[in-house]
Amino acid sequence: MKLSDLKPIPGSIKKRKRVGRGTGSGHGTTAGYGNKGQRSTSGGTKAKGFEGGQMPLTRRIPKRGFKNPFRKEYAIISIDDLNVFKGKDKVSVEDILQAGFVKKMKDGIKLLSGGEIDFPIKVVVHKASKKAIDKIKSLGGDVEVLI
Repeated sequence: MKLSDLKPIPGSIKKRKRVGRGTGSGHGTTAGYGNKGQRSTSGGTKAKGFEGGQMPLTRRIPKRGFKNPFRKEYAIISIDDLNVFKGKDKVSVEDILQAGFVKKMKDGIKLLSGGEIDFPIKVVVHKASKKAIDKIKSLGGDVEVLI
């Protein structure tokens, strides 16, 4: 058997249906879309969520609360996570990303006060809680907040 001997299985390849090529083709005039009805004309599709004129579910259900479109979501790390950086004098955002504490940065990194550390360290993050800043400063460290 040679490469030139290979052929597709009989019946597996069909001719393309060419619609709208005159009445003699058998698929002319309406091009297979029928005579009347919503789907027969151009633009004749229903909108996503259309329920046949019934009030759609998304409009029937009551909306509650307020969704702030300008909300910022921060990736969170705690003071306890900083124990990995013992012996380092400064921890930057890149160090935190490389250590794997943050998988997706979102709008920045926020330091929270969970856990304890026992050494002074300078931390550079996008945001930090007051309690976290107080804990680090009490040990002689510093927190730099990026804007």
